[in-house]
Amino acid sequence: MQKKEFTITVYTENQVGLLNRIAIIFSKRKINIESLNTSPSEVDSVHRFTIVIHETEDVVRKLCRQIEKQVDVLKAYYNTNDEIVWHELAMYKVPTDAIAEHVKVERLLSQYGAKTVVIRKDYVVFEVAGHREETEKLIQVLEPYGLIEFVRSGRIAIIKNSEGFHRKLKQFEETQPGHQAVENEYLDKQQEVFSM
Repeated sequence: MQKKEFTITVYTENQVGLLNRIAIIFSKRKINIESLNTSPSEVDSVHRFTIVIHETEDVVRKLCRQIEKQVDVLKAYYNTNDEIVWHELAMYKVPTDAIAEHVKVERLLSQYGAKTVVIRKDYVVFEVAGHREETEKLIQVLEPYGLIEFVRSGRIAIIKNSEGFHRKLKQFEETQPGHQAVENEYLDKQQEVFSM
């Protein structure tokens, strides 16, 4: 099987030490994490990890099963880039003189959809949201004009064919062997919120 880029989405309770436990799963298997982002999810008190790796699908499937064994993990999914909508945010710091003296730089920034974040006497900071290839191209474009600093965020992604975590969690619970209707105050409360 050939290695390719996968995005793993993990829904968890927000517990101290969970990030470390998940990272250990990757390091034990000697898998490099290309990008990692954590954020709140659409469900109150549930957090979402978005992890990008290059691996075979078989390895990624096993990783997700291993991650789901963690006590505070609710569900882990993996997707290819075709199955998700994703972006990364990048920021660039450029000398103010370069922008003022070269109209071409301003045109290039406009072409890449860059938005100005900060203007100071000595530098200007721009931000661009997009795919990694797009943000890396802009680095090459700005280098001749004295690019001072560059930083890129971890990937954020939404699954294209997803019905949302709450519904998926309900479906997942119902398909488990020996599933019994268990009263779950947390899910019932969330159901009320979603039905409003």
